Amino acid sequence: MGADRAMRIPGALLLFALWLLLSASFDVAHVVAGAFFAGVVMWLNPPRAAWDRKLSWLAALGYLPWLTGRILKSGLHVSRIILSPTLPISPKFVRHQTKLKSDGELVVLGNSITLTPGTITVEVTPGELVVHAIDEASSADLVDGVLDARVGRMFSARENSR
Repeated sequence: MGADRAMRIPGALLLFALWLLLSASFDVAHVVAGAFFAGVVMWLNPPRAAWDRKLSWLAALGYLPWLTGRILKSGLHVSRIILSPTLPISPKFVRHQTKLKSDGELVVLGNSITLTPGTITVEVTPGELVVHAIDEASSADLVDGVLDARVGRMFSARENSR
C-alpha cells in the first residue's frame, strides 16, 4: 500500500465518524452507506501538496475574535441596508491584489471574505481575488489591506530542514 493511499485511511475514518455522528442512525444500511461514501470521497479527492507556509495557532486564536467582530459589524451594516426603505446598495466586483501566495493563506483569506456579510469571494488565483461587495463600506477591510495583513500574520515560512 502506497504512502498516498495510507494517508487517505484516516481521512475516510474521520468522514465516516462524522457521518455516524450527524446521521445518528446506526442501522446496517446507514453504516454501510456511510462507510461507502466516506471511502468514495477520499478516493476521488487528489492528495494535497504540503503547504509551504506554516500556520501559527497562537496567531489564529487572535484572528478568530477579530474576524468574529468584523462579521458582527458587517452583519449590522447589511441589516441596516436591508431595512432601509431606499435600499442603498451599490454592488460591485473588486479585483483585490494580494501578496499572499500559498494555498493555505488564500483559502483563509477567501473564506474570511465570504464569511463576512456583504462580501463573497467569486474567484481565487495566486496573487488576486475577485470579490463581490454589496456596497463601498463592505469592501473597506479588503481595499485597505487590513484583512491581508491579519491573515499573513497567521502564517510563517516553513523551514526546510531536510
